[in-house]
Amino acid sequence: MRHTAPHLGRLAAGPRNSITDVAGVRVGHCTLDQGAVQSGVTVIAPHAGNPFTHKLPAAVSVINGFGKSVGLMQLQELGVLETPIALTNTFAVGTVATAQIRAALADNPEIGRSLPTLNPLVFECNDGYLNDQQAFAVQESHYHAALAALSQDVQQGAVGAGRGMSCFELKGGIGTASRLATVVLQGGAAAEYTVGALVLANFGKLPDLKIDGVAAGAALASMAGNKSLSDPAPEKGSIIMILATDAPLDARQLGRLATRAAAGLARTGSVYGHGSGDIALAFSTAQQIEAGAASMQLSLLQDQVLDPLFYAAADSVEQAILNALYAAESVSGRDGHRRVGLRELLAAGDAQGA
Repeated sequence: MRHTAPHLGRLAAGPRNSITDVAGVRVGHCTLDQGAVQSGVTVIAPHAGNPFTHKLPAAVSVINGFGKSVGLMQLQELGVLETPIALTNTFAVGTVATAQIRAALADNPEIGRSLPTLNPLVFECNDGYLNDQQAFAVQESHYHAALAALSQDVQQGAVGAGRGMSCFELKGGIGTASRLATVVLQGGAAAEYTVGALVLANFGKLPDLKIDGVAAGAALASMAGNKSLSDPAPEKGSIIMILATDAPLDARQLGRLATRAAAGLARTGSVYGHGSGDIALAFSTAQQIEAGAASMQLSLLQDQVLDPLFYAAADSVEQAILNALYAAESVSGRDGHRRVGLRELLAAGDAQGA
């Protein structure tokens, strides 16, 4: 089995194979790596400006709603993104939401006074196998540190919010990917758009893992010489999937795009188990919505030409999950718990076969 992630699907990747191939999108991490504390914060900035005053169309698809995120209800109702997107562990959601509000107040002092209140947007996964969540180690300063670290170059694996996450009972975390989609417009003209994905991968049972359509879980357990690597307990993980695109879509169409993230997730072997929180958010950078404007007019693609974007969404999510697995280093955390990185597992299999 190869030690680098294969390219998945028929579509080409963008130059970085990252969500930041969508112009204006940046990602920052703050990683906590202190013994029993293995956690952090990841922030996705949708554009370089002020998202409260210049909002973006967005939508959420809740595939399995076992989760404790903040901000989904208003986003579903109004269809706009007005903050960066924050990822962290379950017990840190409130702290990070407060940090988001403080950061927005620094840029918009009249929020909650002469201006409407803010809809903070924080997603979570439970990193409690490796991280002592009861330490409440994530602080507001860690959100601000992730904001300060925003970059087009995205670290993957056991970083930021992904530090303590597990995926298919191996080390999981942050993964990202992109795909280029060619859309045929009215009259036969063609336009190329980018769809980028970033995932916080914390789900799955090892026997279910598929890599590029091939059932790989049993072989991986055998490589490690430990067939008991897979825990027989029910799957209780989660995944957050963020999709960005420069295609001109409205909130309704972005909801359709977000739903296709589930196709990419399913290809890796997930069945969205009872205890798994599987949530996808999609936003478009093509057109900004100015706060307070009395009217707006968006130029949109027709629904019947969206299939290439749907392919790109599924492929980029599947690729991002696989990239998280291949990028993640092995991590030891609370009470001696350890998750082995995929590359270490493959190396162990090579050594056994030598």
